[in-house]
Amino acid sequence: MSHLGIFMAIAFLLSFVLVRVLISQFQQRLVDLPNERSSHSRPTPRGGGLGFVLSFYAVLGLAAVTGSMSVTGVWFGLIPLVIIGFLDDWKNLPASVRYLVQLSVSGIVVADLGSFPLFPGQSDSLILEAMALILTTIGMTALINFYNFMDGLDGLVAGTAAIQLSFLALWGGNPALWLLVASLLGFLIWNWQPAKIFMGDSGSTFLGAAIAIAILSEAKSANFSWSLLTLTFPIIFDTIYTLLRRLLRRENIFQAHRSHLFQRLHQAGWNHSQVSGLYMVACIGLCLNLESPLGAWAGYLNVIGAALCLVLTERYLQRKSPETLANQPVNSLRL
Repeated sequence: MSHLGIFMAIAFLLSFVLVRVLISQFQQRLVDLPNERSSHSRPTPRGGGLGFVLSFYAVLGLAAVTGSMSVTGVWFGLIPLVIIGFLDDWKNLPASVRYLVQLSVSGIVVADLGSFPLFPGQSDSLILEAMALILTTIGMTALINFYNFMDGLDGLVAGTAAIQLSFLALWGGNPALWLLVASLLGFLIWNWQPAKIFMGDSGSTFLGAAIAIAILSEAKSANFSWSLLTLTFPIIFDTIYTLLRRLLRRENIFQAHRSHLFQRLHQAGWNHSQVSGLYMVACIGLCLNLESPLGAWAGYLNVIGAALCLVLTERYLQRKSPETLANQPVNSLRL
């Protein structure tokens, strides 16, 4: 599309300005105060995700009104997710209320885009298709929460999501994703170490849903879709591995903790930029592998590579002094 570059520039600049305004507005009204579990050492406003989300919707609407872009209504189905996320940033809503909205939004998206091709021949079986619809809806809520859980270091979620969305935009030729990438980069400037503002639930949950939409939109076959899903591995591997690790230790997984891999790397002495950069490089590697001529094998190699990195990271962390790790500040996540 000839005007895509112009709309991307508008999205970037608008997001940059809006986030700057939010920094000044939320410094006294919506502040994340450091505590014993925090990864930051000074009060920092949160809710900055509202800036790149509003920018994305504004430019998406402009492109649709001018006839420059065909816009699917599924994006506007995420608005309740943004609203409840911002209210949670402001008032700390009950988990049940947040999940009900997430489940409703996921159901709307799946009803519009269809289910993830989980089973061979599922389109020919009502039972398999019904199972796939249910599991896809639940899986989308999981992805929404995974991106929220991982939003604990400067630039980590924003940086990895920008890379993932860029690849999906190239792969599927979806111009709406490019507008979201441009808006996200406008926010990332303010969110990179040292972060001037955090995205909060309004941004992280929206990004999880956006990734889910992008993947569902490109779900053509079971093999291809499973390979495409490996793009999310830096996020979901960390989250799932941490949950399993805590379960094996018989810990309460619903209590705030400090045992995500990205948190433990930070405790081991890595700064925010180093940890976020590592996750972003991992995303680039996964994307490049999917672009190789290996076909479905690329997905299997991504799984093997991610698992190997997980093992090496764990071994590296096990060599660190427990006392050193215990004394380092970490982030508080609500699981």
